[in-house]
Amino acid sequence: MKFGIWTFCTDYSMAPGPLAQAVEERGFDSFWLPEHTHIPSQRITPYPAGGELPEEYAHTLDPFVGLAAAAMTTSTLELGTGVCLVPQRDPIALAKSVASLDQLSGGRFLFGIGGGWNREELEHHGVSWERRFRIMRERVEAMQAIWTQEEASYSGEFVNFEKIWSWPKPMRKPHPPLIVGGYGAHTLKRVVRYGDEWMPTVSQGTTGFAERIQELQRLAADAGRGPIPVGLYRAPTDTADLRQLQDIGISRVVFLVPPGQPDTVLPELDRLAGVMRGFGSA
Repeated sequence: MKFGIWTFCTDYSMAPGPLAQAVEERGFDSFWLPEHTHIPSQRITPYPAGGELPEEYAHTLDPFVGLAAAAMTTSTLELGTGVCLVPQRDPIALAKSVASLDQLSGGRFLFGIGGGWNREELEHHGVSWERRFRIMRERVEAMQAIWTQEEASYSGEFVNFEKIWSWPKPMRKPHPPLIVGGYGAHTLKRVVRYGDEWMPTVSQGTTGFAERIQELQRLAADAGRGPIPVGLYRAPTDTADLRQLQDIGISRVVFLVPPGQPDTVLPELDRLAGVMRGFGSA
């Protein structure tokens, strides 16, 4: 089992460089930052986890800037977007951001991606709610072309360009792992089509989780692929729960650490490191 830390780095919390260094020092394997460009003040879309939307969603740093800072203070820690909202970004510019971060980190970037849950946020970027996953697929395919071709081209419904040069290419070949978030009806098909790992969040529910994992592996086999790894955001911290997750096929868990200053964040990292060590010795 791999163990990671997921957090919101904000303008009022511990900076990502020192925080990532503390995560690496405690033996975690990965460090994840989410993305929201903004939160519409006139929002109708409900918060998926229920209740009021926490204030950090409107204060989070750009994940690529935060992870670049984290890359400079660490040497082995993998650095992931959890998740990058691909439909809200230009694919040519995003391909360069991904490749640049992978180069700067020495091939340690994990490209977590998602379509987004906030309808109003997407619409502010000119993205149709109903088309967001079709847009995401084309942008992912276009980026794959840019990362792997000397002179890339892509022709689709939403993305079109011919014969472009774009460097750097990612250090990790053919490109950083594409880790697909989400739990919707068609998520597993997306994972099989262009993902290297599936990583839902526990806030989306775990009812039927084992069956969904079995379905994922059946779809992968039907597509001629081997087993696809599965991780879990906002993972529980009880050892028995973690053991059960491992038994149904979870190979990565990512613990949530609320944003804060070192006097609150570092003790929480120590607690979670104890959970990780306890699981390993159980």
